[in-house]
Amino acid sequence: MEIKPFEKKIWLSSPTMHGNELKWVQDAFEKNWITTAGDNVNAIESEISAMLSQKYAVGLSCGTAALHLALKAAGEKIYGMPKPGTHVLSGHRVATSDMTFAATCEPIFYEGGEAVFIDSERDTWNMSPESLENAFALYPDIRIVVLAHLYGTPAKINEIKAICDKHGAILIEDAAESLGATYRNADGEWVQTGSSSYSCISFNGNKIITGSSGGMFLTDSKEIADKVRKWSTQSREAAPWYEHEELGFNYRISNIIAGIVRGQLENGLSEHIEAKRRIYERYKAGFKGLPVTMNPYDEENSVPNFWLSCMLIDENAMCRQLRSGREALYIHEKGKTCPTEILETLAKYNAEGRPIWKPMHMQPFYSSFPFITAQGNGRARSNAYIADNGCVDVGADIFNRGLCLPSDNKMTEEEQDIIIQIIRSCFE
Repeated sequence: MEIKPFEKKIWLSSPTMHGNELKWVQDAFEKNWITTAGDNVNAIESEISAMLSQKYAVGLSCGTAALHLALKAAGEKIYGMPKPGTHVLSGHRVATSDMTFAATCEPIFYEGGEAVFIDSERDTWNMSPESLENAFALYPDIRIVVLAHLYGTPAKINEIKAICDKHGAILIEDAAESLGATYRNADGEWVQTGSSSYSCISFNGNKIITGSSGGMFLTDSKEIADKVRKWSTQSREAAPWYEHEELGFNYRISNIIAGIVRGQLENGLSEHIEAKRRIYERYKAGFKGLPVTMNPYDEENSVPNFWLSCMLIDENAMCRQLRSGREALYIHEKGKTCPTEILETLAKYNAEGRPIWKPMHMQPFYSSFPFITAQGNGRARSNAYIADNGCVDVGADIFNRGLCLPSDNKMTEEEQDIIIQIIRSCFE
């Protein structure tokens, strides 16, 4: 059967609007709260904090702003107030997820810190607890760990928290991609990602709940919440005029954007998660017999929000693929394929996929910073995946063989069936 390009583009993950969003935007206009305060901001802070069982929430301009202020707060908790003209993390190392979007680690550098990149593990594609333990052995001065929950899948957070507690480190959860994902904590209770004392979420346009932009910092500490709120409003002091005793930022969320988020929440996060789960399961069933696997998770102890469905091609089913810094080439081989071929083929049919996040240690800007694997220092590499000392670079391997599939929850079953057929044809 001939497959024709989709008339309407199938997106990776576009906003799904329901109508109530406009109601709350209109409410902001009618009340003339066209600013970084108002009923919508108050409502989403209350709703999200209750959802994640956190006492306090601070609505911010984006998830990156939340991560920045989380790092600043954690840094001051450990190192104290910085000297005038310096940054709170100056000269200090911070361990961070390696295979993630750059926003996870960028704020480390905003505050003058140095990143130590922690390799992924295969069970969830998230930060490897073994690699983190090795990082503490090599760099015992690490006192902050930034953990991202990749593609909506909870990391092995109980193990990672235990390692952080053992070494006296603060854990920051980057839950930008995992709002609504749950896991069984050390006490056997089901909790959501983003329930740590320093947690961050995102309302970016492609997230499972969106405001077009926006983010949030969550904590169980009033002291920390008050600090973050103050910093986010340019550190204004309680004075009749604008008085500033420390550096501040213009990071508060707009009441308009908060209105979109408020409308999204009314329609139910669970509805979006269920739609994403069905997409994941249909891909999994549709790929039976192919030499591929889906992005994995701990089925007994976690439930992802299935934000993006991803696939990993078996090593022996990879055709020859070469990637430079900005370009990729491949040679088709019968019965084999590669992410580049699949993504280019999807694009021909007007469907959007994406490469897996390129690990931070492979990025030119971060290439001089430490990278730690489950076997130790992974920087001395003789090729892309195996270091001279035998270290296995899990993140680089997943990046090489994996890709993000069209995961838009407005995609019909018929459209997804065609996408599955297109992908299967790449193996012919």
